[in-house]
Amino acid sequence: MFKEMTVKSEEEIEILRENAIIVSKTLAEVAKHIKPGIATITLDKIAEDFIRSEGAVPGFKGYRGFPGTLCISVNEEVVHGIPGNRVLKNGDIVSIDCGCLKKGFFGDSAYTFPVGEVTEAAKNLLKRTKESLFLALETAVAGKRVGDISATVQEYVEGFGYSVVRELVGHGIGRHLHEKPDIPNYGKRGSGAKLNAGLTICIEPMINMGVKSVVQDKDGWTIRTADKMPSAHFELTIAVRKEKPDVLSTFMYIEEALGYSTI
Repeated sequence: MFKEMTVKSEEEIEILRENAIIVSKTLAEVAKHIKPGIATITLDKIAEDFIRSEGAVPGFKGYRGFPGTLCISVNEEVVHGIPGNRVLKNGDIVSIDCGCLKKGFFGDSAYTFPVGEVTEAAKNLLKRTKESLFLALETAVAGKRVGDISATVQEYVEGFGYSVVRELVGHGIGRHLHEKPDIPNYGKRGSGAKLNAGLTICIEPMINMGVKSVVQDKDGWTIRTADKMPSAHFELTIAVRKEKPDVLSTFMYIEEALGYSTI
């Protein structure tokens, strides 16, 4: 259940920033180990150990019964993949979503990684999904509306023939992992909740190479594309400000670990 939409104080935003940096650094630590032959449960253990070393606790583990520290979703899996004995293979793409909790507030970020050598089509899906996130961030300023974020993502990725998942959305974040407002990745400019300064939100495009339809596995968690085509997912947390977004999390540590950027 999404909690009420709340504007945060400067002190609260700084605690959220601390959490956002922890998840950013956790994803970077995980990135160092992503290669063909590694099991997803090994990546999960690396993440949990790192989060706890930072004085935080995993934000996802036990959340509504989820068993892992990370959501690890491979190829056609969109989100909420459960870590286990699955071994990553050359040519896979893997979305890793990470959350933490410290000082009563949450952190949340996601990044989709190539495993070994991937196809040009996969590289483009990752690049353009991430580009849509950064374009959407720029619209997240006080006075705009949620629909301005949503339409920015949708217009950009559909221009390349990709599709936008409807059932899963970004969200507010604070003392609860999921708060209001919902931040869909599709919609109309000028519609939806008004963005006020001090609102903290997670913007997270989930973009499919094929059709927009998704299905849920029998495990009750894993969401995958209906046509088994690949999906990409990137997520950053921001605080809405008057002039420009205050981006609390970062991909900088990840891309330093990888030695390259996907855009």
